Amino acid sequence: MAAATSASVKIARRGLMLVISSPSGAGKSTIARTLLDIDKQISLSVSVTTRARRQSEIEGVHYRFVSQREFERMRDSDSLLEWAEVHGNFYGTPREAVETAMGEGRDMLFDIDWQGAQQLQEKMSADVVSIFILPPTMAELQSRLHRRAEDSEDVIQTRLANSKAEISHWREYDYVIVNDDLNTAFDAVQSIVKAERLRRDRRHGLFDFVETLVS
Repeated sequence: MAAATSASVKIARRGLMLVISSPSGAGKSTIARTLLDIDKQISLSVSVTTRARRQSEIEGVHYRFVSQREFERMRDSDSLLEWAEVHGNFYGTPREAVETAMGEGRDMLFDIDWQGAQQLQEKMSADVVSIFILPPTMAELQSRLHRRAEDSEDVIQTRLANSKAEISHWREYDYVIVNDDLNTAFDAVQSIVKAERLRRDRRHGLFDFVETLVS
C-alpha cells in the first residue's frame, strides 16, 4: 500500500537538457533513437543544419534543413542556443522550443558535438546533463562507419581523421560510456537519466510537497 501511494505522488520539476555526444559511428544516434522510443518524457531537440538530407532522414524529425543564408540569420539574431561547423556544414539548436519545453518540465535530448555541448554548458549549465560515448577501438569505429553505408569513402576518412580531436574533449562531459555493447551502454544512459531527474535542485515542487508533510 505504501509503495502504491508513493508512486502516485507527482512532484513538479524543471526539465533537463540531456546532451549525448560521440565521434561519428560510436553509437550516439542509435542510443538517442532508442531512448526516445522508450521514454516518452523525453523529446528530441530538432537541430537546424545546412547539410544535405540523407535518404533515411525526414525533414522536421531528424533535422530542419535550411540554407546557409537562413542559418546565418538565425545565428545573428540570437535565435540559436548553440551552433557549430562540423565537416564543412553548420548545425544549431533553436532557442524558443527548448526554453518552452524546459519550463513545462519536459526533458530535451541533444544529439550534438562537443562544440555545441560547450556552448550549452556556458549558457545553461544547471540544466545540462552531458554524456560522451566512446568506441571500444578505432578499428571498430571505422567498421561501423562502413556498415552504416550512408557516406562516401572520402567522407568516412574525414570523419575518422576528425574523431581523435572529438574524443580529446571527453573530460568536459559529466559521464563517459564506452559503447562496446549497445544494450549495456543504453542501460547506463537510462540509469543516468533516472538519477538526474531526482536531483533536488531540479524538483521545485518539493518545496510545496514538503510543506504539506510538516505543516
